[in-house]
Amino acid sequence: MPKNKGKGGKNRKRGKNEADDEKRELVFKEDGQEYAQVLRMLGNGRCEAMCIDGTKRLCHIRGKMHKKVWIAAGDIILVGLRDYQDDKADVILKYMPDEARLLKAYGELPENTRLNEGIANGIDEEDEGAGDDYIEFEDEDIDKI
Repeated sequence: MPKNKGKGGKNRKRGKNEADDEKRELVFKEDGQEYAQVLRMLGNGRCEAMCIDGTKRLCHIRGKMHKKVWIAAGDIILVGLRDYQDDKADVILKYMPDEARLLKAYGELPENTRLNEGIANGIDEEDEGAGDDYIEFEDEDIDKI
């Protein structure tokens, strides 16, 4: 068997879970940037996101965030728009759920934006108990079947 010559394996590369972003400053958009909500992850460091301006864009997750900040469907992100490609953008920042609520409270995000993760899965808050519904059959109905 070959001798290991490195300084460690996958866990070393992954690093420690840095808790420095617990109290980070809220970052607002500048010109050339836009807020977006992730519709679905595509793999290969890309995702499809619906920007607040109403455009659906293919977003590329930058290398600094790749494998460090996990992005899921329904997350609010800040994307940098490209001058030369309007249908593509680059993910600059992922907002934590409390930061996204603050953005909505400050009026940066429209009121109709759904901040919970249920959007991408098509689950509404009102319909959460819908899976518990059942149909009760009478004895005559069962005999007909």
